[in-house]
Amino acid sequence: MSYLNDVLLGVIEGITEFLPISSTGHLLLAEHWLGARSDTYNIVIQAGAILAVTLIYWRRLVDLALGWREAENRDYLIKLAIAFGITAVLGLIVKKLGFELPETVTPIAWALVIGGFWIIGAEALAARLPDSATITLRVAIAVGLAQIVAGIFPGTSRSGATIFAAMLLGTSNRAAATEFAFLVGIPTMYAASGYELLKQVKDGTGGEDWTALAIAFVVSMATAFVAVKWLLGFIRTHRFTAFAVYRIVFGAFLLALAQAGIVN
Repeated sequence: MSYLNDVLLGVIEGITEFLPISSTGHLLLAEHWLGARSDTYNIVIQAGAILAVTLIYWRRLVDLALGWREAENRDYLIKLAIAFGITAVLGLIVKKLGFELPETVTPIAWALVIGGFWIIGAEALAARLPDSATITLRVAIAVGLAQIVAGIFPGTSRSGATIFAAMLLGTSNRAAATEFAFLVGIPTMYAASGYELLKQVKDGTGGEDWTALAIAFVVSMATAFVAVKWLLGFIRTHRFTAFAVYRIVFGAFLLALAQAGIVN
């Protein structure tokens, strides 16, 4: 049995999970041709991408944990906790209300296109603000809410929504906004993946190809590590405009495929 498809899906997840281009649209299109995967499979490869970001930020995380007595670190941890808490509480409410993610391409494609134009506009607005790396309470609340918006509207991109929520509401420094967005994303995505995985185990899922899962997990982790490292260097001297253009083009491509009946 060939595991090339698992390698490809791992690469796609690793590249798209933390870049502001939406992993959902890419994986949905990939699975249209490579075959649909189980919820457990998708959760596991996402966990690989999360682990990669955890490894990238491990020094920062250790410094925050060991230096919590310092006012600056304690304040930052409180802001992280507030953003995560808002996402966790509202996320559970959304789950209880029975919200289901769309499984068709069209709404995701529109979210990609609209999000692309929004990024261009947000970049222009953020450029007018004085440079600031401070994480305020307002920014923490906005990032927590942005994660929920991204979860409700697949194609929005969790990283894109949170980074620009931070930039527009005070943390105009791209590097600082990205770091806070990613650090909030670590516990958020671990919690979401753990919740879904426990749910799958409880409901009883069998027949998984664990070798395929392991391959996709490792590839996703390695690819995400490289992608995020590259992104952190890229944003020091570049805006997010290139990602916005890509989103618009990719979203339009998906809409064309849906219109032609190639995907649904």
